[in-house]
Order: sequence, then C-alpha cells, then structure tokens
Amino acid sequence: MPGAIYAEGLVKTFGDVRALDGVDLDVPESTVLGLLGPNGAGKTTAVRVLTTLLTPDAGRAVVAGVDVLKNPTAVRRSIGVSGQFAAVDDYLTGRENLRMVGRLYQMSARGAKKRADELLERFHLADAADRTARTYSGGMRRRLDLAAALVVSPPVMFMDEPTTGLDPRNRQQLWEVIEELVAGGTTLLLTTQYLEEADRLAHDIAVVDHGKVIARGTSDQLKAQTGGERVEVVVHERDDIPAARQVLDSHGLPGTAHEGCTVEEHTRKLTVPVTGGAKLLAEVIRDLDTRGVEIDDIGLRRPTLDDVFISLTGHAAKGEAEHHAHGEGTTGRAPRHSPDEEAAA
Repeated sequence: MPGAIYAEGLVKTFGDVRALDGVDLDVPESTVLGLLGPNGAGKTTAVRVLTTLLTPDAGRAVVAGVDVLKNPTAVRRSIGVSGQFAAVDDYLTGRENLRMVGRLYQMSARGAKKRADELLERFHLADAADRTARTYSGGMRRRLDLAAALVVSPPVMFMDEPTTGLDPRNRQQLWEVIEELVAGGTTLLLTTQYLEEADRLAHDIAVVDHGKVIARGTSDQLKAQTGGERVEVVVHERDDIPAARQVLDSHGLPGTAHEGCTVEEHTRKLTVPVTGGAKLLAEVIRDLDTRGVEIDDIGLRRPTLDDVFISLTGHAAKGEAEHHAHGEGTTGRAPRHSPDEEAAA
C-alpha cells in the first residue's frame, strides 16, 4: 500500500528547464521525509505538484489516499502547507489571522475562535495574540504561519524550508513543534537545505539534484554509503608526519595505505578511513605513543550529512532560501510567481 504521500514518475518542465525529471516518493504515515537538495534542485516544484498548485506534465501522485490530479479539492482539505516565507496578513492580529483561516475552512465562528486560542497557546503567541502581525518578529511570524496551516489539524503536512532565516533559538522551537506534530500522527514532507534539520527530524531522506532523486535512505544509511569512519590526527611536529602515517596506514581499511591516508602538510593533519570505533582509536593512540609521536589532537570522525551532500552533488549545501520561493504560504494560497521564476525551482 502506498504511504500517506506517494509520487511516481513526476515530470515538470518550464520551457527548456526540466524541474522534475521522474521523481518517485513514498512517505509512510506518521513519518517525516526530508527532501534535501541545493537551490534549483526541484524541491519546491515537487511540493507545489503534491499540494495541487502545479499540474505535472507526467506521472501520478496520491496524498492522504486521494489522487492529486483527479480530485485536487479533496487533497486540499487533507493537507497543511507552510512555505519558506510566512503568509500572514500583516494588518490583522495573530488571533484574527487564525480565526480568518478557520472561517475560510467553513468552521463555525465559535469553533474558529476556540481553535485560534488553542493554537496561540501551543505556539507561545498568546501574549501577542492581539497585536498586528506586522509587529511580530521573524520567528513569531513563522510560528503564526505554521499555526494557520494547522487550523484544521491536517493528517498530512508539507513544509518548504520552514526555518529559513530563523535564528538558532527560533529554529530549535520550531523543530520541537514539528516533533510534537509527528508524534501525534501527522505525516510530513519537509524540504530543507539545513543538514542538521534533516538529521534531527527526518525518518528518511531523499537527496534531490537536477530534478531527480539521486539517493534515498535514513541519515545513518546515507552516511555509511559515504565512507564510514575515519581517524584524524594532528601531530605536534611536522617531522613526525612520516611516522604517524605509517601508524595510520597500519590501522586503515585494507587497500587504503598511501592512497587512503591523506596528509595536509600545512595543518599537520593526517586522515585515514577505518573501521572498529573507539577500540581502534585507543590502539592508534598507543602505537603513536610507542613511536614517540607527539600529537595535538586526535579523533574518530563519522561522516556528516554535509559529507553525504558533497559526495552526491559535488558541492556543499547552502542555508539560504531559494530565491524563487517568495510568497508561498498556508494551504490554498496561490503562488505569486511567473513560470519563468518557477523554472529555477
């Protein structure tokens, strides 16, 4: 059975730009899929197709058990969307923004009021509920936007780079809210360029580049594909580099000698791929001491998602927002872009 979010062979082109090139996705219920990719990879385009804001040129998608192409109205009733930039009415108060969304979803006036009050408390906005949104900080606006997306408690959520531009404290708070949502049964597709965000929140990660899913797996699985563990040593004296290299070569993975142990002469750092964890690290320290090699630093490093990203795409991830995404926001709000701008997605 397909998951709460399912896509098969999605294709979307804008002129000569192939924004999606046969994307397949499957997100089980009550889990988070992190869609990781650089600017222009196709992440936002995929979200727009799955949330009915764009029609694909080919492929099919099912969200919350409903075919996106055959019944987009029913899909919209089952989803919440939070874009890269908060889509709130600056001239309404926080409370009025949430009540308005409730009424647009045809909730009763009493029901909309009750739900707004609940969300204002949940997102720590009660003290500012009667201030206009234009007086809110960036983190407060982001929380209000997410609250608006949750007015009808959707079973499926789409968050397109939700923490872009937030300071670390606000980002941490939003992560905690997201974790609460998923623990409560919500299924989430999260696009991000923040590798720490994907590492913390996503049960599964799909790396997207040039409109294609180029890798898929858990964070640990992707890291293991990148090359596993490595020992890094910084020797105190440059003259000790040859002796230290011999020690590291003797503990490196088979076939890594000479070509596997890398040396940075100017920093006096040596690195070698290994397996064996902390026990091997203790053996390396003992052998270096036996050879009389004095060290300034030594550590067992495991690959990060940044290492994964670089190995798969050839460059590091960037933390800035995709320039084409201005104006996206809560469910049902149309994108404010031309097709040419969207082609950059």
